[in-house]
Amino acid sequence: MFTLLASLALVSCTHKTIQHMPTLSAKNHSFANYDSVTLKHIHLDLAVDFDHKKLSGKAILNIDNHSGTQYLILDTKQLHIDKVLLEDKVEAAFSLGKEQTHLGQALVIAIEKNTKQVAVYYHTSPEAEALMWLSPEQTAGKKHPFLFTQSQAILARTWVPCMDAPAVRFTYSADITCDTAFLPLMSAQNNFEKNKQGKYHFEMPQPIPSYLLALAVGHLEFQSLGENCGVFAEPEMLEKSAYEFVDLSKMIAGASELYGEYAWGRYDVLVLPPSFPFGGMENPRITFATPTIIAGDRSLVSLIAHELAHSWSGNLVTNQTWDDFWLNEGFTVYFEERIMEKLYGKPYADMLSELSLGELKVTVDDLMTSAPGDTKLKLNLAGRNPDDGVTDIAYVKGCMFLKMIEEQVGRPAWDEFVKAYFNHFKFQTVTTDDFIDYLKENLIAKHPKANINYEEWIFNIGLPKNCPEINSTELKRVAAMAADFNNNHAIKAIDTAGFTTHHWLYLLRNLNADSIKNDMKVLDSAFNLTASTNAEIQCDWYVLCIKNNYQTAYPSIENYLSNVGRRKFLKPVYDNLAKTPEGLKFGKQIFEKVKDSYHAVSRNTIAGILHLQ
Repeated sequence: MFTLLASLALVSCTHKTIQHMPTLSAKNHSFANYDSVTLKHIHLDLAVDFDHKKLSGKAILNIDNHSGTQYLILDTKQLHIDKVLLEDKVEAAFSLGKEQTHLGQALVIAIEKNTKQVAVYYHTSPEAEALMWLSPEQTAGKKHPFLFTQSQAILARTWVPCMDAPAVRFTYSADITCDTAFLPLMSAQNNFEKNKQGKYHFEMPQPIPSYLLALAVGHLEFQSLGENCGVFAEPEMLEKSAYEFVDLSKMIAGASELYGEYAWGRYDVLVLPPSFPFGGMENPRITFATPTIIAGDRSLVSLIAHELAHSWSGNLVTNQTWDDFWLNEGFTVYFEERIMEKLYGKPYADMLSELSLGELKVTVDDLMTSAPGDTKLKLNLAGRNPDDGVTDIAYVKGCMFLKMIEEQVGRPAWDEFVKAYFNHFKFQTVTTDDFIDYLKENLIAKHPKANINYEEWIFNIGLPKNCPEINSTELKRVAAMAADFNNNHAIKAIDTAGFTTHHWLYLLRNLNADSIKNDMKVLDSAFNLTASTNAEIQCDWYVLCIKNNYQTAYPSIENYLSNVGRRKFLKPVYDNLAKTPEGLKFGKQIFEKVKDSYHAVSRNTIAGILHLQ
């Protein structure tokens, strides 16, 4: 925690300001006084203005001032506050605190002991970090603009004045007005068709944290994939997307059989334009997904299994702070692998798991030299951007910790525990200590002979010695091919019959960059890798090309970096370019041309890699 001296910001020349500002302190990346005031519900009434790149209207917050405090303190960043009304009729005094890196500004509102409702009238900034305003050229259809939000981790405050902390759960509703050419969607009960009025109402009856607030507005259409699921996409992407996600209803059924009933009603997927910075975002009722998973062979749908799994781990049971991020992601990766095993078999799931474990070991090696503390599951992100915690540690080390427990107690006992855990903490937030207490009481006590070294896994750096090893027979076959080629340089050693994306990734990751320097052209000619349209394969191939200075691929690398916005793919390519003066110069040239097409999450990461921050 750190303390800020409050200062007044110029918001309006007419509104009443607070004469004696309270001392403002940030706790868990939030200024909000949620220990004193309970936020129960938010109603948004917003108009979407593509011409000026802003949302404008009001947020009505229903609160319980259980402590009798004089102030409601909310999180804001890049918001323009016009006025604040109590019970939507009495003007309230308000002031903004000093701008703080990462956190924005506290909005301090004078309230009464019996205040039940606070209405904040505001509009967003064109630079609001959660809002990605796309020109028609940045979409698949090239004819209409597009808007989508990305609220995680602490960007909800850039488009909604709120208590922007995962510890705070609330219900919400919204009235959204937009041009009749567009269909708006939210992380709520959605509409499936456009209407002639351009006015849409949304309800989210289950309580969610602020990072799951989501809005998208674009030229969108819907195709049903089952009784309670379907896909939204631009018309140009709809058929391909529906083909890719044909097993969506089976995924929902399989997940529900494993760990309890799906609690959110519908589960739909929105395929976004390429600038979306993540693979997917688990917004309840509607996952936002990158188009990079549309591979044409359904080989990348594990990402959808991951976002679906978040409907239990993350959305249903939420990490209370970003230091506890592994509780969201570790459980989700584990659950994702179980869904894939149930639908496609253990050999397929083992491939996914072994690939992830390999990536984890690389991450651990890197962090042990640069930031060893970040290899702990329980993080310390005080004073830092919580996005710093988005690494393979939370995701894959967290998953491997849970796999280790499963190995110790057996799958039946472990499944019983996980199902009970989700049910016990549903619609609540939990800390790492809460998990440990529940684990000790409900699993360890029943299996005293099990070697569950949870303290080492959670609080120590690196990977414990009892980290599970995954042995995929399919990947062993690929590893043998790679070893043969590394040693003998004969293209016939590589038999790609039956290859999926995961086979290709393992092959590329096991080719020795130093030993195949003179074989790059042979590999490219044989398998047409530079011209691949599979974003996963492109990423790993282009990293090899950069390591070997294979100039033939550089125009394709530039095209790739210009048309993919997913941080997972941008980061390793820019990382490797930045290792040489020539590569760094090339990377900077590309970034300067295309940075405005990246979401702020990706843009900030790449700017750091290129030493532009």
